[in-house]
Amino acid sequence: MSSSSAPAGRPLCLIPGPVEMSSTVLQAHSTPATAHTDPKFVEVFGQVIEKLRAVVGTESAQPFVIAGSGTLGWDQTAANLVEAGENVLVLSNGYFGEGLADCMETYGAQVTRLRAEIGNRQPLAEIAQALRAKKYKAVTVSQVDTSTGVLGDVKGVCELVREHSPDTLVVVDGVCATAAERLYFDAWGVDVVITASQKALGAPPGISVVVVSQKALGVLAGRKTPVPAYYVNWNRWLPIMRSYEDRAVKYFATPCVQTIFALNTSLNELLADGGMESVFAAHERTSARVKAAVASWGLKTVAVSPEVSATAMTAVWLPESITPAELLPRLKARGVVAAGGILSGYAHRYFRLGHMGITATQDNGYVDIMLKAAGEALEESGLTIGSSSRL
Repeated sequence: MSSSSAPAGRPLCLIPGPVEMSSTVLQAHSTPATAHTDPKFVEVFGQVIEKLRAVVGTESAQPFVIAGSGTLGWDQTAANLVEAGENVLVLSNGYFGEGLADCMETYGAQVTRLRAEIGNRQPLAEIAQALRAKKYKAVTVSQVDTSTGVLGDVKGVCELVREHSPDTLVVVDGVCATAAERLYFDAWGVDVVITASQKALGAPPGISVVVVSQKALGVLAGRKTPVPAYYVNWNRWLPIMRSYEDRAVKYFATPCVQTIFALNTSLNELLADGGMESVFAAHERTSARVKAAVASWGLKTVAVSPEVSATAMTAVWLPESITPAELLPRLKARGVVAAGGILSGYAHRYFRLGHMGITATQDNGYVDIMLKAAGEALEESGLTIGSSSRL
């Protein structure tokens, strides 16, 4: 679609995930019932595993593609890589950083939460100090915390870990970042990327994707205690992933066949025409447009500076006179579904726009529709916007 028009009969879903999907992805998801032993599916599943490596920038890491939400990736990581009593440093920039910390504690980790001020991320010097103070099994960083739109400094964290604690695993929550924000798994020294199908990967919800370094798999192999889980135990899933990549069937639990078909189609689209560098650049251009529009409305993003702002989404502070409860229905009436805030104590003070996936990478006019609708809805809610700022 090249014109600025929403799909007929429904508003655009422009929240920070699930995202709008291409017609080819939707068609792939609408295939008839197919056995997970079907040679066609076996080939597609193998391709998905291989293409995910290209998306995150790794040659040797192992993708796990399992039915579930992005949150299941937290459980996978905590259950397989952290043993009870071991220390984990969680860099928390919002709601999802706190959730990951809770998950780690559920599996017995001793968690240190290094919290940033709302809209900001931890200074590298503060992280370095924490790494010097204690031995950590893992450090986690949300590349984008969906509650705030803050961009974590994954590359900076990796460099600090190499300098101060090289045995520590670097775990990246990339659920709202992978395939939108720049990430170079091997070059930076990442050990785990947790993501999901329904955001910038551009497919329907239903697939938990976790990419794991060989170093981290070595940690799994060297555990002193059994993995305290059944479904998310990588010792059960690793033979499945390797078998499908070798184009052979092996069974542990039924994969989500149609969603994997859809994900494969989306990965094909991501990796075509310039590959991930083109995808990253498209998200950066789109994000710049959205941030410029926010400034033209006289509003501020929750992220305190461009340096800490995600390109996949934008969280916007509202004037005290406007609440998401009144703004969001006005946006929907103009053909755009946006999201309210979810940060505890501040949820009523801001709203969120998602602009990842095909909204950023395809010439479909979705960003034009979103910005025009947001400007008009804000004006209807009482915000004064100059005529030159209407988009």
